[in-house]
Amino acid sequence: MEAFPEGAASVDGDRVPLAPGLSALVPDRLHQREAERREEAERRRRDRDAQSVLEEQSDFFTASFAREREAIEALLRSEPARGPEAATLAVSEAARRLQDLQRLLTDSVRFLAPYEVRQGQAKRFAFTKALKKDPASVPSKPSAQQPPRESATQGRNEAAASTPVDPGCGFSRAEGQALELGPADLLQQDVVLSHLRRCRVRLRGNPNTLLVRDCHGCTILCGPVSTSARVDGCSGCLVALACQQLRTHRATETSFYVQVTSRAMLEDCSALRFAPYSWDYAGIEADFETSGLDRSRNNWNQVDDFNWLAKNEASPNWCVIPEKERITEWN
Repeated sequence: MEAFPEGAASVDGDRVPLAPGLSALVPDRLHQREAERREEAERRRRDRDAQSVLEEQSDFFTASFAREREAIEALLRSEPARGPEAATLAVSEAARRLQDLQRLLTDSVRFLAPYEVRQGQAKRFAFTKALKKDPASVPSKPSAQQPPRESATQGRNEAAASTPVDPGCGFSRAEGQALELGPADLLQQDVVLSHLRRCRVRLRGNPNTLLVRDCHGCTILCGPVSTSARVDGCSGCLVALACQQLRTHRATETSFYVQVTSRAMLEDCSALRFAPYSWDYAGIEADFETSGLDRSRNNWNQVDDFNWLAKNEASPNWCVIPEKERITEWN
């Protein structure tokens, strides 16, 4: 029988000698494919682990939030019957725990589904209104039959949720005016500013959300926003606000003075400038307490530009305002 040289391949039962040097490449390619297969398997494992962590964090939040809610309900239901002094102490303790509840929600917003954030805000706001009116008016304890909880995975797979809006709170289609809302107007409201031209807007208080849409040449000053702020289709504006998350779309030539506890996100924007939040007004500390935002956490210069994916190069669509150019006097 004919002996075939080492480094030959089999074709239709025959052994065909490989070209010089090719025999060394075959094992290398096999090793490369095996390495790629292992890398892909490891990536999938990491994704599964990360998803498990997110779901565990979501479950932990749900359980912790429920425990705090029940404790606040118990305080407000039991103490009023013991007299005015006990009722006052109960309200004070409930208010403190309510702030803890908001901080829990703020710290957890990074991994919660939009549905869970909305539910948490709605329940917290119900307690806030009850405390301001009458300790006995706390919302009734939910019945045993509850609507099915949206899974964390399902909620996170939703498209970027549009900011909920209430057309009744805000300003629209004004030009060259000084516009203002105070704490009583803004408390946990969904505020909309739309189609404004060369206006100066002051929002002294704690809204739940803020939507600024199609405003041009405006100065917009806003107190702490409990959840998200969105700026869409604006140009030539100056915006100062504090919030959990800032989303900016189709904006150009606009300066932001912000406090953001998560990150700012840009899409289809250009010529934006950022500096830390510095607007101040009487009562702002109380509004920060109500909002649940952490004043010590500010990622004002942590900006994600969805139109610029180069990790090693700065986005050309935004920059930091030099300190000597930053506004220090707002009046």
